[in-house]
Amino acid sequence: MLRTALRNVLAHKARLVMTVLAVCLGVAFVCGTLVFADSSAAAHRAAASRNFADIAVTVSPKAPPPGTAVNEHADVLDDTLVRKLAGIPGVAAVRPAADGVATLNASDGSPLRADKAWAHPAAAYVPGKDGKDSRYPLVKGRAPANGGELAVDSGTAAAGRFRIGDTVTLATDGPVMTKRLVGIVTTKDTRVTAGGTLALFDMATAQRLFSTPGHYTGIDLSAAPGTDQVALSARVTAVLPADRAEATSGSAQAAQQATNVDMRTRGFEKLPMIFAGVSLFIGSFLIVNTFTMLVTQRTREIALLRAIGATRRQVVRSVLWEALLVGLVASAAGFVLGLGIASVLPGILGTSGDPLPNGPLVIGPRSVVAALGVGVGVTVLAAWLPSRKAAKVAPVEAMRAAGQPPTAGRSRVRAVAGLALLALGAGRLITLTGAKDASEENLQNAMLGCAVLVVAMIVLAPLLAAPVIRLTGRLTRRFGVVGHLARENALRDPRRTAATASALMISTALVAGLAVLGNSTSQALDHQAAAGLGADYVIGTRGNMNGVDPAAAQRVAATPGVRTATAVADSTLFIGGSVREISGVDPATVKDVMKLDLTSGSLADLRPGRIALSGTVAREHGVRAGDEVNARIGRNQEFAKYTVAAVYKDNPVAHDVLGARTEVQRNSYMPDSVQRILVRTADGAASGNTEDRLRTAVGNNPLLKVQDRKEIVREAAGTMGDLLTLMYGLLAIGVVIASLGIVNTLAMSVTERTREIGALRAIGMDRAGIRRMIRLESVTVAAFGTLLGLAGGLFSAWAVGSLANGAMEGYSLAMPWGTLLLVCLASLAIGAVAAAVPARRAAALSPLEAVAEA
Repeated sequence: MLRTALRNVLAHKARLVMTVLAVCLGVAFVCGTLVFADSSAAAHRAAASRNFADIAVTVSPKAPPPGTAVNEHADVLDDTLVRKLAGIPGVAAVRPAADGVATLNASDGSPLRADKAWAHPAAAYVPGKDGKDSRYPLVKGRAPANGGELAVDSGTAAAGRFRIGDTVTLATDGPVMTKRLVGIVTTKDTRVTAGGTLALFDMATAQRLFSTPGHYTGIDLSAAPGTDQVALSARVTAVLPADRAEATSGSAQAAQQATNVDMRTRGFEKLPMIFAGVSLFIGSFLIVNTFTMLVTQRTREIALLRAIGATRRQVVRSVLWEALLVGLVASAAGFVLGLGIASVLPGILGTSGDPLPNGPLVIGPRSVVAALGVGVGVTVLAAWLPSRKAAKVAPVEAMRAAGQPPTAGRSRVRAVAGLALLALGAGRLITLTGAKDASEENLQNAMLGCAVLVVAMIVLAPLLAAPVIRLTGRLTRRFGVVGHLARENALRDPRRTAATASALMISTALVAGLAVLGNSTSQALDHQAAAGLGADYVIGTRGNMNGVDPAAAQRVAATPGVRTATAVADSTLFIGGSVREISGVDPATVKDVMKLDLTSGSLADLRPGRIALSGTVAREHGVRAGDEVNARIGRNQEFAKYTVAAVYKDNPVAHDVLGARTEVQRNSYMPDSVQRILVRTADGAASGNTEDRLRTAVGNNPLLKVQDRKEIVREAAGTMGDLLTLMYGLLAIGVVIASLGIVNTLAMSVTERTREIGALRAIGMDRAGIRRMIRLESVTVAAFGTLLGLAGGLFSAWAVGSLANGAMEGYSLAMPWGTLLLVCLASLAIGAVAAAVPARRAAALSPLEAVAEA
């Protein structure tokens, strides 16, 4: 029987290629998604990590006591301490550091990866005895030698299109600086190699920017061979002033960093894993359907083996050996193809303006196990089920008919099971319509309900195939006899049709459901982000630790095309045991840039000692216009009585509380700075020219962002938009698998119907008619899967939308009709394209040879 299996594998080369291709693609997409998940998570971890490989101990300043300046407290890290640390036994080398953050503009003046918080480390170039810095080897040019010079890494030079001698504009925490690029280095810093930027200064400049002249932000120590890090850390601690500096071993820093980074990047690993499961699920359909057809085509062959003495067990074992051989070969090929898929996914899912972090492919054990599990495990299981069923058929009965329709009893069992699952899944989702929040328990129930609903649709699909395809057959009937034959071919084996359409059904359901949720969420975020904004542009900082120079507001106001420009100082207000956001505004201009709906009081009375509260804050504290509250602003430690001048409806632009800008600025954590400039244009519209003029007015500072309404909404979508983009990209994998499943099914179906096609050609149907019949059959199957997918996806989105409504104010179901129409058209196009190769092959059959073929 082993020899029989080997001969069967080699005897039908075309069938072998199609089978191997089906398994190979299933393996490739599962492994590709898994490798991408591991690689993406590793790249994000690297992007947020510092390499401690060559650091045994780091000396850093302790947090200053209240009322002490940070730089004053860090003055202990100086050259005297460096020399003292160098003399400690076990210390091999001492490297003082002046590290910080520098955000660069590209050569065209646009901010270079400025929105990535991890993307722009800056440091001092620290030459050793040989005049070179081993941490940053030079590849071109020389090291920076004075305050007007700069070096960057090769990745930054490529991304910013810099060359030696170019002028580079950058900012650290204030105004824009201009430096001349004198060197390009390489680095092993994972924050940079994962897609960030690096700026290097001479030590004096770095100290002036990030510390104070003559002092450092940290001191790294490397250990002599055989020195224990913990023991060395203890010896270093003994010579440090206990109240001003501390020593931490490199291993302790790495462990703490690993914990923090794991928490920050956990989602980048979990999300691709979900779609690895989707790929596995859809890929399994492709493999199972292929082997079911394969064994069905060989029913007579199996019957002949049984007739000449082969037992059922031998027949099943022969098919399993064949499946094992195919699975091993296809797994190896699929794994290699999967690596190729994983390598191109970051480029497909990222964008030029927001690329995914770079990193090498990470091939973990689960990727290899998945390759064998899908390629061998699923393949053998897919072969075992139909072969076991075929072996039970009596030889004489099998010789009479190649296919056996399902019995009425089995159909009833399928119907009962499917309806029970449908009731369970739909019922679970319907119970969530009254949910008040998106708690973890509710989310788990939603995912379980959706999963059960999908399984129910798969179980019921063979029973739904006939009525749905007959309904769509009214359209194919317009094509005459060809359309009628296409419909009948799709109805010939409802189980095969359902299995072929199921992959597309799952993909369509996920895409449609996500499209509805994404569109509804985007509209809610749009309302939240811009509902209270009367300005056309907002100029703000990219981080909480930066401010806008108040003089910039004057330059913006003088910019051609600007009607109103008002500065806003943001800080915190401590009131009634809670912390709220307060916006310091100019009462004379605030109504021109904010859409405030006052419920009581007047903003004309807004001045020091008087504040306006949002409706939510006013209700929480039981106050109204004219009442007094006890509060303090920002760094002011003294509480004072504030009169409530007005109460306004909640407004995300105004934040929780409004105050007089002069008072908020005076007490903020960054005195005399503002955080936003709200701009109203003369024509009330945004344009590229106006935006360029505004950027020029603020000095093209990369720490500042100039946004119109659309960009504010896009930023408000933030992670949600990124996740939806990633989801759509990964779901495209399922669509590709589904289309390949249709190709495979039709190709094997053409082989199965060779005589029938030959007979049609013999009685007068031309090649164009044959091609049209195969294409219509494919489109019919695709339409069936699309309709079921849309029904399931839209129902799930409606039910799950209640969770979003409880978690997001203003959420309501908003149907993306254009996207849904595009999904339908794309699915039908997939069906038409998938039929191209099988249709051409069917049309190429010679009528006489086809009729004569056994």
